[in-house]
Amino acid sequence: MKVFKFGGASVKNAVAIKNVAHIIKQHQAEGLLVVVSAIGKTTDALERVVALARSRQSIDPILNEISIYHNEVIEQLNIARPDFLARFQAHIHSLKTATYQGGEYDFVYDQVVSQGEVLSSLILNEYLVQQGLNAVWADAREYIQTDSTWREGKVDWVQSKTNMKGLAKILQSHTVITQGFIGSTSDKHTATLGREGSDYSAAIFAACLPAESVTIWKDVPGVMSADPKRLPHAFVFDELPYQEAAEMTYYGASVIHPKTIKPLANAGIPLLVKNFDDPTLPGTRIHECTVYRLPPLIVFKENQCLISCKVTDYSFVNEDQIGYIFRMLSQYDVRINVMQNSAISFSFCVDFREPKTLLLIEGLSKKLEVYYNTGLTLITVKNYDAQTFTEYRNKPGVLLEQSSRSTLQVLVRL
Repeated sequence: MKVFKFGGASVKNAVAIKNVAHIIKQHQAEGLLVVVSAIGKTTDALERVVALARSRQSIDPILNEISIYHNEVIEQLNIARPDFLARFQAHIHSLKTATYQGGEYDFVYDQVVSQGEVLSSLILNEYLVQQGLNAVWADAREYIQTDSTWREGKVDWVQSKTNMKGLAKILQSHTVITQGFIGSTSDKHTATLGREGSDYSAAIFAACLPAESVTIWKDVPGVMSADPKRLPHAFVFDELPYQEAAEMTYYGASVIHPKTIKPLANAGIPLLVKNFDDPTLPGTRIHECTVYRLPPLIVFKENQCLISCKVTDYSFVNEDQIGYIFRMLSQYDVRINVMQNSAISFSFCVDFREPKTLLLIEGLSKKLEVYYNTGLTLITVKNYDAQTFTEYRNKPGVLLEQSSRSTLQVLVRL
């Protein structure tokens, strides 16, 4: 049995969904569990719905756009079964109710934004059944159990594995279509696994079942040495060790969600990254292997914030001040991307996520003198050589630079 994951770009419209169906048809005999993301930019639209509702603005225009977009896809796929259409419209109408329910922002976010994956998986499953495939829709929330850390649900692996025992039997005779990005708490509230978390969902299903492999279908030919939109000379890796791939995701390589590698590596399940436009391309295989003399990997991570903290009485930064900084980081659940300290200051770079980052800065300012810069880009060069080391550390606008035996990081204002 294998797990396939298709992202938003691979199901962005009717043509794309037909292509996904074609790929599934080629592999259905192998036993498939298919994890699907929301269609196109639906997640972004649903995030705007939640934000507008909280600021007491009308959400109807965006909800109408979401409804029209999905119904156009349904129409173009010639899906017309009355009971499916009624069920689908009920899901669309439920979005407004979910948006205006009580609760903290992050809780409501999870109940609303999670619906993008539900809608896309319903459409894909119905189309596959219409095409004669023995497909069945499964609600990921019945299988993946998390705690109530809204927007970043932590998986209960023991309970999730127990929940999935019945799936193995279903997969013997059906292709299972389910959702990425979502799970549920013990009291049946929806929890999301973190933005772009559908890759992680695929890894959770694979590790719990267990699966023979996981394939992530992307709009690129595999894992590349850099973003080809930034660096046209980027090339595809044939294979990568788990550790190398995990470090890439840590530094911000967006081709794979950061949490994906660990459960697969622990279970010894290989991860394949393949191109959905040309499935014949070999792609990249991530598994337990040794690759000697890996070439430089270059990762650009945008929307960064550099925060510098100084002691207010001009004494040296010591363990007490650094301890306070890390307690604040833990309290506001903010992860450091790179850090550096001197005698009188401690500087670190984080993803700039309002309002969380601003709350962190406010908390730090109670005991420290704080300065910050936004709109920055963190460039990481892993496995650098002499040429790339010189090229990137000499880039204009460098605010922070740090290097180790194998990795160079520069924070720049581009």
